[in-house]
Amino acid sequence: MKFLIRKTSYALLVCLGVAMVVFFLFQSLGDPASFVAGQSGDQKTMENIRKDLRLDLPAWKQMIFYLNDLSPVSVYNASEFEQKKISGFVWGTEKKWVIKLPYLGVSFQSKKQVSEILGNAFPATCVLACSAMLIACLLGLVWGILAAIYQGSWMDRTAIVSSIAGVSAPSFFMAIVISYLFGILLHDYTGLPFSGSLFEMDEATGKQYIALRNLVLPCLTLAIRPFAIITQITRSSLMEVLEQDYIRTARAMGIGQRIIVLKYALKNALNPMITSVTGWFAELLAGSFFVEYIFGWNGLGKVTVDALAVLDLPVLMGAILLSAFLFVLMSLLADLLYRMVDPRISHS
Repeated sequence: MKFLIRKTSYALLVCLGVAMVVFFLFQSLGDPASFVAGQSGDQKTMENIRKDLRLDLPAWKQMIFYLNDLSPVSVYNASEFEQKKISGFVWGTEKKWVIKLPYLGVSFQSKKQVSEILGNAFPATCVLACSAMLIACLLGLVWGILAAIYQGSWMDRTAIVSSIAGVSAPSFFMAIVISYLFGILLHDYTGLPFSGSLFEMDEATGKQYIALRNLVLPCLTLAIRPFAIITQITRSSLMEVLEQDYIRTARAMGIGQRIIVLKYALKNALNPMITSVTGWFAELLAGSFFVEYIFGWNGLGKVTVDALAVLDLPVLMGAILLSAFLFVLMSLLADLLYRMVDPRISHS
């Protein structure tokens, strides 16, 4: 419990630091009022927008209000609470104390809540990331184990070459190649679309349905680099463990190779793989920007790229904060998994 409290405290401090950095970073991009009003906004309109967004206040006061919006426990006056339409556990009359999810503001372009925009996009990214990591973990783990067991064989050489090729191939380049090859040239054979999202509309009934075939190409594209990294790490880590004295003792006792690898060696080789898997999973959850954009996958990455194209600052800030939170969460999960897998960490 002490370990969990300490790590959670560190995670909250990191999130606070990221929020402050993001706030001051976007302060330097220009006047947000000009993005809201557009080119046709007059001086009076600009002044009203600045007052409404609190841009007429000093930067440190703006930051306090911004952190208050992000905090899970916040305080608002009654009029501001009604204006922002914040939901949560509320008590108080003139001063509203609220336990809530972070309030990320309203989009400059669509006037929708940023949390609603990101919430609609995140499930598609989550499905894509989970599918890609599942494929990468299963194939990478199996291929890395075989390469470590049969050192110097064709499987080992193939694992090395495929790992180097996979790491060297940028995701955006592979997305273009795979979409063109399987979505256009071989479309008559594969039946896979060039682009598409998780949900599509049935023209006959007007209802949405899940189009899993649209998942195949972006999923394979995103799985390439994690597969290469996991294969390489599994191979090198397992080879190192298989050289330990206790493994040689187990072999001398007549224990079978399969039991040695799966029961004794693999568990002690998992720590580097946990780091790799959680890191890559956080990156995929944060939104694989160019891959989603190329395949037209309506996820977090595509929403962020679209917001960047029109300088929709609240959506950009919300997406960056969500990405940072996912990385911190995966880091915390990795620390907990270390203690579960390796008892020596718990004792230390």
